[in-house]
Amino acid sequence: MSRIPRERTNPAGKRPGKTGRAGKDAPVVEPLNIVHGALPSREVILRFIADHPQKASKRELARAFGLKGDNRVELKHMLQELEQEGMLQKNRKSLIRPGALPPVTVLDITTRDKDGDLIGRPAEWPEDQGVAPAVAIRQQSPAGRQGKGKAPVAGLGDRILAKIFPAVDRGGPAYTARIIKVIDRRRGASMGVFRTAPGGGGRLLPIERRGEEMMIDPDFTGGATDGDLVEVEIARLGRFGLPRAKVLSVVGSVGSEKAISMIAIHAHGIPHVFPPAVIAEADAARPASMSHREDWRDVPLITIDPADAKDHDDAVYAELDPSPDNPGGVIVTVAIADVSWYVRPNSPLDREALKRGNSVYFPDRVVPMLPERISNDLCSLKEGVDRPALAVRMSFSGEGRKIGHTFHRVMMKSAAKLSYQQAQAAIDGKPDDQTGPMLEPILKPLWHAYEVMKRGRDRRQPLELDMPERKILLKPDGTVDRVVVPPRLDAHKLIEEMMIQANVCAAETLEKKRQPLIYRIHDGPTLAKQEILREFLATLGISLAKGGNMRANNFNGILAKADGTPHQTMVSEMVLRSQSQAIYGPENIGHFGLNLMKYAHFTSPIRRYADLIVHRALVGSLGFGEGGITPEEEAALDDIAAEISTFERRAMAAERETVDRLIAHHLSGRVGEEFAGRISGVTKSGLFVSLPDYGADGFVPISTLGSDYFIYDEAHQALSGERTGLGYRLGDSVTVKLAEAIPLAGALRFEMISEGREMPAAVRSFHKAGRRDRGQVRKKPGTRPPRGRH
Repeated sequence: MSRIPRERTNPAGKRPGKTGRAGKDAPVVEPLNIVHGALPSREVILRFIADHPQKASKRELARAFGLKGDNRVELKHMLQELEQEGMLQKNRKSLIRPGALPPVTVLDITTRDKDGDLIGRPAEWPEDQGVAPAVAIRQQSPAGRQGKGKAPVAGLGDRILAKIFPAVDRGGPAYTARIIKVIDRRRGASMGVFRTAPGGGGRLLPIERRGEEMMIDPDFTGGATDGDLVEVEIARLGRFGLPRAKVLSVVGSVGSEKAISMIAIHAHGIPHVFPPAVIAEADAARPASMSHREDWRDVPLITIDPADAKDHDDAVYAELDPSPDNPGGVIVTVAIADVSWYVRPNSPLDREALKRGNSVYFPDRVVPMLPERISNDLCSLKEGVDRPALAVRMSFSGEGRKIGHTFHRVMMKSAAKLSYQQAQAAIDGKPDDQTGPMLEPILKPLWHAYEVMKRGRDRRQPLELDMPERKILLKPDGTVDRVVVPPRLDAHKLIEEMMIQANVCAAETLEKKRQPLIYRIHDGPTLAKQEILREFLATLGISLAKGGNMRANNFNGILAKADGTPHQTMVSEMVLRSQSQAIYGPENIGHFGLNLMKYAHFTSPIRRYADLIVHRALVGSLGFGEGGITPEEEAALDDIAAEISTFERRAMAAERETVDRLIAHHLSGRVGEEFAGRISGVTKSGLFVSLPDYGADGFVPISTLGSDYFIYDEAHQALSGERTGLGYRLGDSVTVKLAEAIPLAGALRFEMISEGREMPAAVRSFHKAGRRDRGQVRKKPGTRPPRGRH
């Protein structure tokens, strides 16, 4: 006898799911009593199909009930009878109950529910079946389920192909859905810049690189004026001419300050206005009490942050370990703003923070996760002001090994607010009036502790990819002034290493307490990416061992071999591309890049929801009083991790696109000028070229490279001429001319000025092999190569 469970909500109406506390929030299970291998009754079959639409084909039904031989034939006849009686109907290869959604359905995302979750409805629904059912859309992590593959992300107005599941919580929509594929982006609305046309009406200039212009009739302008950023819907599509559109809303003037970042905010659906209930809760918040807190206000903790930082969520202090059992050891204390005290589970503040997932940082503004009353005031570790914090005190041996740690819920008072540059200058012998008195008692012990911790880091050997980060400096009017590469100081590395170790302590403590949590996980490179990297490195005479058991120090060895060679930048780029993306997840697989087995984000709860969850888990598991994690949150950790991973990618895309648009706008007046660049990407269709002085990337189409026929060589990351043998490789320094700049789309198009260089013999032999093995045809000057060849 086998038992196939059917889940439903428990009497309290709680959402079932995983939980770290036995017996709480568990689903009530109504099992189907089935004799494995025996033909089930009609009622059992109908119920099974209703509860398991993804297993509703004849083959899956036979497998689920263990049917073979004659029983499979009987099942087929029974299904035919149910179909003839109208109890079942066919949908492609599956069977569904009449009126039910098929297991795979095309949905249009039409709205959000009160919690901000996306709601979709079937794109096609028979009129005689009434109102189409609502479907709750579950967004996944960009790395997909269990970190495998790439999961699509959808937004309002999108049309998607989705996997359908019956909802467990009967209080909401009847179905939930997992996105398989986004078929059409923003079918309901597009965004662009309105430009007036003679005689009335206007045109919509797209803000996306692949967008298209639209005509707007005089009656459909919606009050938009020239230069306004607007949302439109397509009013009419014709066989000839541009699509016709209707203005739905005016976002603002594209020429105004901060307009560029507003494009990304609206295009990605980033919440940027706090609802009144959220503001009211934040305004009503009062300073934390001393309940369940230790008084650490005499500990000289200091904050070290960027000079323009407005919120300060971490403070540090270090001293020599007085214990005779730890000679040469140090004690490092990291205190983190206690956001969990103010942002309680399922409050308006909490729901809005989860909807945002993280703060989003643009060159001209910050879209915070929490209102300023919380982020910049009550939770910010301001100098000389009492502030609640969660602190971890870590002991390190003289060799840099962590030998113990303890967590504390405290009240602290920051002794000083320093910038990275200010703290570094003091250590370098140029203290100012503020840092001078702090040099011996506070700053030097911190730097000594970092030197001790660095020994442990060097032994651990995390991935050491030192890619320069550029920062855009703006003029008062919001346009680009210049692009700089801030120096990477020891002050930056000190804070980074102390935060990493605090994050490790959080994960270790929660695991020891058997407390469910959200990890920061980073998988190793896939075998496919390893093979691509291996083939590329072989062209440079650098070997990469085969096998799936790669470690970060394997890549450090590659980087060391390339250090100081002409290939250094090229190798760094390829190693970076081979890496997986870090995500959040409740199942621990370790952090490959940091070479750590246990790692959870703990140190930035003001700007990351993942850290807030970890804080609540610590408060609850360590008995620190109010604000701990709830059983409902524990049960939803899978979904929370997927959502915040998605929101992190959304923020990264919005930030990157804003920088691209700002730079394209900055360079739009310099079309025709020549620039020094470096090839940052090689594809079948052309070359990506970055301008190091501007932090900009543009494209050189292969059709503009010359009359030769250029062949793409993935192993060598090269485009090379079949006739001349001259070409271009990843990392080459080149001179390009700016041919076109499209500020609204953030796109630059270059023309290559530099002559291609002589390609290695291996590339030329690749050409010969290609002609012999794949029948490649030499392109005659002035003719078009066969389709798909470039």
